[in-house]
Amino acid sequence: MKHKPIAVTMGDAAGIGPEIVVKTFANAAFIAAHPSFVIGDTGVLRRQATALRLDLAIREITSVAEIARQPGVLEVLRVPGANALPDLPVGAVNAAAGQAAFGAIRTAIDLAVRGEIAGICTAPIHKEALAAANVPYAGHTEMLADLSGTRDYAMMLVNPTLRTILVTVHCSMLDAVAKLSVESELRIIRLADRAMRELGIERPRVAVAGLNPHAGEGGLFGREDIDIIAPAIERARNEGIDASGPWPGDTVFMNARRGRFDIVVAQYHDQGLIPVKLAGVEDGVNITVGLPFVRTSPDHGTAFDIAGQGIADPASLQLALQTAHQFVQSRAKQPLSIGA
Repeated sequence: MKHKPIAVTMGDAAGIGPEIVVKTFANAAFIAAHPSFVIGDTGVLRRQATALRLDLAIREITSVAEIARQPGVLEVLRVPGANALPDLPVGAVNAAAGQAAFGAIRTAIDLAVRGEIAGICTAPIHKEALAAANVPYAGHTEMLADLSGTRDYAMMLVNPTLRTILVTVHCSMLDAVAKLSVESELRIIRLADRAMRELGIERPRVAVAGLNPHAGEGGLFGREDIDIIAPAIERARNEGIDASGPWPGDTVFMNARRGRFDIVVAQYHDQGLIPVKLAGVEDGVNITVGLPFVRTSPDHGTAFDIAGQGIADPASLQLALQTAHQFVQSRAKQPLSIGA
């Protein structure tokens, strides 16, 4: 069954975003199987395709209704009211690039909220460029949640062998511990269960990682696992969620990779991301769980150090786009709003 297209935002024009976008869309067979278009700057993408000598036509459109899905054609929706970007220096923070990236994301959110697209796949943006453009958000997640009116959301990372969702994200370890509560744990466990159901897993097995070494060793290494995490797991189980733990953080991801669990709830940023990134960033996908639409992203940044060299690997963007379509197709079979 065909579904609405997914919008790919171009990302920061000074990074590798435009390069991995045009490389992805130059793969006609892949795009035919994963119908998509780009929101961004036509000139930037055309210059990038020319520099890489890709057999790819760039066609500017003004609305989703104009999408024709022609083989070998990258259809680009320009951000309404945005000026064309000049040929910016690559590999450097630029306010114009930050503003353009924000405009593309905001446009994509508007289209998703109105139901014109099935979801969003975002190419990398740069936090300093956003700040230089006076954009009041630190990154994608904050933009997506605020501009869509979402209050209950989380970051989930997946690769072909592992899925993890984070209780706390970008904060110090001291702040991460201070932010833990039974309610915050329970909220993420619920989101983990619902996200797996979105992927068609009827009874997801949710493993909850402990905070302290050996999950606290019965209170010898701290009581957070006993006083906060364990009660949240019990409440989740009472709601019918197959949650278990707290499991020691040094073995729970290994067991998940071996197929014992479908997803791991990680307590803090590095606890969850290190196991995922050990497999390589080209295999990682970032998913914002809890939004009223599907959103995925490659698990890497703008890579200013290699921008403009023509060597950026589009594999992670392709995997992110493939994952977005997988979520959309699963939702169509059994509608369930993550975070509802």
